Amino acid sequence: MDIQTTAPAVDISIPKSKVENAIDHFSRFSGLAVGQLYLLCALVTVYEVVMRYVFNAPTQWAFEVVMVLCATAWMLSAGYITFHKRHIGITVIYLLVSENKRWWLDLVAMVVGVIALFLLASDTLVQSLESIDVIERVGSSFNSPAPMLLKIALTFGSIVYLVQLFVNLKRHFSSPFWQNVVIAAAIFVILRMIVQVLTHYMGEESAIGSLDGVFASFLLAVDPTAYFEAREWGLGIISFGIVVTLVFLMMTGMPLGIVTLIVSVLCALLFFGPRGLYLVSSNAFGLLEKYPLVAVPLFVLMASILERAGIAKDLFDAMSIFAGNLRGGVAVQTIAVAVILAAMSGVMGGEIVMLGLVALPQMLRLGYDRKLSIGVICASGSLATLIPPSIIMIVYALSAEISIGDLFLAGAFPGLMLAFFYAVFVLIRCHLNPSLAPTAKEVAEMTGGDTKLSKERLFAVVLCVLLIACVMGSIYGGIASVTEAAGVGVIGGMVVAAVRNKFSWPLMQQALAGTMSTVGTIIWLILGAIAFVGIYNLIGGADFMRSLFTGLGLPAIGIIFVMMGILVILGTFMEWIAIAFITVPVFAPVIVTLAPELGMEPEWAAVWFGVLFVMNIQIYFLSPPFGPACFWLKSVAPKDVTLQEIFASVIPFIGLQIIGLMTVMFVPEIALYLPKLLNN
Repeated sequence: MDIQTTAPAVDISIPKSKVENAIDHFSRFSGLAVGQLYLLCALVTVYEVVMRYVFNAPTQWAFEVVMVLCATAWMLSAGYITFHKRHIGITVIYLLVSENKRWWLDLVAMVVGVIALFLLASDTLVQSLESIDVIERVGSSFNSPAPMLLKIALTFGSIVYLVQLFVNLKRHFSSPFWQNVVIAAAIFVILRMIVQVLTHYMGEESAIGSLDGVFASFLLAVDPTAYFEAREWGLGIISFGIVVTLVFLMMTGMPLGIVTLIVSVLCALLFFGPRGLYLVSSNAFGLLEKYPLVAVPLFVLMASILERAGIAKDLFDAMSIFAGNLRGGVAVQTIAVAVILAAMSGVMGGEIVMLGLVALPQMLRLGYDRKLSIGVICASGSLATLIPPSIIMIVYALSAEISIGDLFLAGAFPGLMLAFFYAVFVLIRCHLNPSLAPTAKEVAEMTGGDTKLSKERLFAVVLCVLLIACVMGSIYGGIASVTEAAGVGVIGGMVVAAVRNKFSWPLMQQALAGTMSTVGTIIWLILGAIAFVGIYNLIGGADFMRSLFTGLGLPAIGIIFVMMGILVILGTFMEWIAIAFITVPVFAPVIVTLAPELGMEPEWAAVWFGVLFVMNIQIYFLSPPFGPACFWLKSVAPKDVTLQEIFASVIPFIGLQIIGLMTVMFVPEIALYLPKLLNN
């Protein structure tokens, strides 16, 4: 039977279009509105920095307020992201199948999402009500009710996500019958939550409490622990089953946050029954308390402001002035600009798009070889994964529980080393084959003049470089935390935009909306991954994986190679953030255990492996057939630039990345010298 063409059933009397429009409007409005909270987070953070370092009067409330503001923005962006269908998913296979099969894949994704979010929202609702009863507080000197507010934000965000997903699911059907089935399911979910709230306040002995007992008995009836004991299967079989389930669900194109969330829910139910859902919601709540994660949206906002202010083009034009009469100088200056942009943003996708829009047309217009130009932009753009403030490094540090500042320091020299490799490769190729690139003199003759910058643009470039130096210098020098430096960077970006005569309220709104959308697409993925890893570790998965690696009988460096190989394989079908949260909690403790054999102290071994991890992810960003960097460049490149041409162009640079990875692997001091020096 074709679900889309089933005969209509009797419609229930609900003004569906008005309700749907109201939900859509709320999702759009709430998403754009909470984007403003990121600016407020930056202002509060800068206020704390000024009060602490200028007036020696640190605040007692800034950290807790910023966490609540940021968590609220994360959670309430879910409706906007879901309405616009911007969640991260692996769509390679999805795009290859027919429209009819895509319809079914979308249906499966939405149904699974509804189930996972309903179970999460239902459990977090109970925790929120209990927290409200006691007005749960931090226990600090300020003693704000931050835990209560964070739990409310998680519950409300889950409900907003769930409701918008119901609307999307209803629209997925053309048959009134199945649309009504979706409406009935939504009404059931709403009634279930209303009953939970009433039971909480009226008591389990009330009539409403009896109804709640009916719901609870249904969950107990489908309790998998009542029928079989999952622990008897062994962690080897369990781990294999989890991997197969993850891969299968990911291949459907399902949002990765839903994939990791539903797998964590299934693991909780298999091992602990319905009460295990408490572990999922508790792990998810733990994410909202990670203060260093606030740095992610602040760095994204800083980059978004500078990008929209035209700083990337100013940097490119400024570097062209100093390129000199060097064959391939424009390509080298592109690499130099990419390094600065990497230190400015920490987000690789945005950097490649900027370089693709600014540098690629320029290089092609000046007669540079197409493959050389494309390869330079993809490779140098991917430096944002390694050069601080890399978002990937922040995620790794949180997963491995190491210092973000130390990891930032460790990534600086390897990032510059790769940039040096790229520049030398370009110069050597251009020297051996002068037809690949013109000199500055030839460029001037071709264009009829030299590039010049106005005083305002040149001053903006100088301020931008100073801003990056101050932001990263404050982190390296231990003056400010990563989050504080990111907050100062946002305000500094606004100043640079003002000097550039580009600062305006519309610019800020675009930057805030872009930040909300970018962060909103990954936060639920992080949430699901943290919930999954927490459950897996609780059932002994981490210990099992550690014993598996240490039982291979390989030397320490051999185990490192095995880990790198696993990362390469996972990189062919999985997003980097999922790879990080799934593998790092397993790999990092093994590396710490192997530290004596590697000749390192345990804490430095974890930092060193973090650099190797990020360099491996950088290779994945370029590697065909699924290299994200190649797809990002394709989205802004001229139409005659094919994806096959891009993949062919990046191959030499992938070779340089592998050489760089091996160099850091066998000479760890390249990564560890700077953090050790500054720590001492």
